[in-house]
Amino acid sequence: MMEAGTESDAATIARAYFERVGARDLDGMMEYWQPGGVGDIHGVAVLTAPTTYREWFGDLFAAVPDLRFEVLDLVAEGDQAAVRWRVTGTFDGDRRFNGLIPNGAGIDLTGLDLLTIRNGLIHRNEAYMNGVEMGQQLGIMPPQGSAAERALTGAANLRTRLAQRLRRD
Repeated sequence: MMEAGTESDAATIARAYFERVGARDLDGMMEYWQPGGVGDIHGVAVLTAPTTYREWFGDLFAAVPDLRFEVLDLVAEGDQAAVRWRVTGTFDGDRRFNGLIPNGAGIDLTGLDLLTIRNGLIHRNEAYMNGVEMGQQLGIMPPQGSAAERALTGAANLRTRLAQRLRRD
């Protein structure tokens, strides 16, 4: 491992780590994490290395066996590196993911991870992606613009109006 502290070190560590993610190499991924480091995939999961981090990604890799992970952009400054990525694959593996049984759905998502690197290891990852889009692609949220989405929006608006009326009364 390299010592953290310069832009090139953060970029090098981030690039090497994401190569391991792309290779679906759980052991290699964990080599870049500080034990107890936190990965917050906002709106999806909060993971701790190595335990829940390894489990979550292990489930993902088993549920999407053809998962392809591509780094689109990488920018580093100081002890941080921002990595914009794209993941594609088919949700047709032999393990549940986030409680869902694989259903053959196609996945094509982009996101951004902001890594904080200390002493050559990832200390924290603030990860951002569109959870609604992921839900739509996995079939648990209605497609954008569909009748089902309009019905869901109507039900949410009805609930809001009822709550407002109850507060007024």
